[in-house]
Amino acid sequence: MIKYFLIAFILSNSSYASLQKATFAGGCFWCMEAPFEKLPGVLEAISGFSGGNKIKSTYKEVASGQTNHKEVVQVIFDDNIITYSELLDKFWRNIDPTDDNGQFVDRGYQYSTSIFYHNDKQKKDALASLERLKILNIYKKPIKTEISKYKFFIKANPYHQNFYKRTPITILKYKYYRSRSGRDQYLSKVWDTKKRLSPLDYYVTQKEGTEKPFENNYWANKEEGIYLDKLSGDPLFSSTHKYKSGTGWPSFYKTIGDVIEKKDTSLFRTRTEVRSKTSHLGHLFLDGPKPTGKRYCINSAALIFVKKENLKRLGYQQYLKLFK
Repeated sequence: MIKYFLIAFILSNSSYASLQKATFAGGCFWCMEAPFEKLPGVLEAISGFSGGNKIKSTYKEVASGQTNHKEVVQVIFDDNIITYSELLDKFWRNIDPTDDNGQFVDRGYQYSTSIFYHNDKQKKDALASLERLKILNIYKKPIKTEISKYKFFIKANPYHQNFYKRTPITILKYKYYRSRSGRDQYLSKVWDTKKRLSPLDYYVTQKEGTEKPFENNYWANKEEGIYLDKLSGDPLFSSTHKYKSGTGWPSFYKTIGDVIEKKDTSLFRTRTEVRSKTSHLGHLFLDGPKPTGKRYCINSAALIFVKKENLKRLGYQQYLKLFK
């Protein structure tokens, strides 16, 4: 109880302006507390109800479908440490967004998924994250998660708070419920890298393979836009730094995102491998044009291209300045 009073005091104190709230419905709130609370920068994930119009509701009323509320977690986070966009990424990776009638073993509207935005920036970030999720092409069915304006939050009773870790009995109950809910099995299947990628994409990105030159998607692409990591959606390269190298692979003289450079001694010679946080991308050579003299020789199979005119809609508007 003292912890909740402390959080309330912090949120009301102007000197703690970096603390924010985020509210997510992801089915059973027991299963949504743990993923968020394990993130650096998250102070608390509080179980409760939101979305409906009834100011006072009990767990029994919500669970039986007597209200328009959904089970939610309200996340208190420090946006100097973790961003709202990072919370959104964690949210998507813990739900089935294609199911609009519940989540896994729990059925009914009260267990369906929602993002309740608290301000215009959260709304923009949520809509952009939804569009980014679509271009990653993870789901075979349409995404049904609702994005709507936050109204108010009803905190669930103490029995439901921190259920996954509170006592040895609740820990056992939580583990039993979760293992049989189908959530982990579904998430493991959907986010399995091998199942998400084509055989060629998997060979290139996860087995350090190389696609054929002059027979890949982007080697001759001249459209304006940026290139994303196919698995994470992170920006990596821009068409403004792309040039015709004659090698048959997309070539860039600089990056716009973080890449990892590693020593590669395969093929009986020393090269510099270029990786993202998820994948093998290609290699770096020092025969590129000015001003860097670098050539990032990248496999198309590791990339997704986003046209300039779509950057704002997808939440990549900060890269529009590259094209002025």
